[in-house]
Amino acid sequence: MNSFVLPHEVHGDGAHRVFAVHGWFADRSAYAAVLPDLDRTSFTYVPVDLRGYGEAADAPGPYTTAQAAVDLVALADRLGWARFSVIGHSMGGAVAQRLLALAPGRLRRIVGVSPVPASGMPLSGEQGALFTDAGHKAGNRRAIIDFTTGGRRPAAWLDRMVWTSFQRSDAKAFRAWLDSWAGEDFHTEVTGSEVPALAVAGELDPALSPDLMRRTWLSWYRHGDLVALPGAGHYAMDETPLELIRVVEDFLRADGSDRA
Repeated sequence: MNSFVLPHEVHGDGAHRVFAVHGWFADRSAYAAVLPDLDRTSFTYVPVDLRGYGEAADAPGPYTTAQAAVDLVALADRLGWARFSVIGHSMGGAVAQRLLALAPGRLRRIVGVSPVPASGMPLSGEQGALFTDAGHKAGNRRAIIDFTTGGRRPAAWLDRMVWTSFQRSDAKAFRAWLDSWAGEDFHTEVTGSEVPALAVAGELDPALSPDLMRRTWLSWYRHGDLVALPGAGHYAMDETPLELIRVVEDFLRADGSDRA
């Protein structure tokens, strides 16, 4: 695998370093709603653009969760981070779990926000066509976002999310990423991990639900935990930003180590 310097930005100067990895429909701007209220004294947050997204839209592949884990370790080395935590949303949650397989000794804690399980999410039939064709059909993207947020969000917000997803991703990379996060099963490589792992799931999300997290995440990780957010669907960063920050930072603070 070839390493690549992921485009990124730095927020804060705290001793606990944290990567923030976006999902399938967004670049690092997915975290824009939570940035103003993060604890920048205790933590250093670094949102990244994965290959095919944002400032890395033209980056070559492979567009896989495994390559993303390699890229994050390379970026940690470049930043001088010996140890760090990772927050990953949806597809980014699968990337965070890939890091457990690649470099468990480097990780302090991981957080999955509506994380795709390490077992993948096999898609077939009409559901498979819905996701596959989302690469070029705005209506499919809108339907996916609407469904995974419980059908409760304003039309303008849905439209903005769809528009942003097209503007900040490369079409070929977007399609390739689907094969990785949905089709790859690597859960045997992470089962039994000792790294503390929190899953945050929105109760309005019928796809990556709290129940699915209990059957996957909590059954794999020795120090796994789950928080269900009552007012959130799949996009807690936008839907319940303050609640998400509180849950995530409380979990991160439970690691009292001040090692770099």
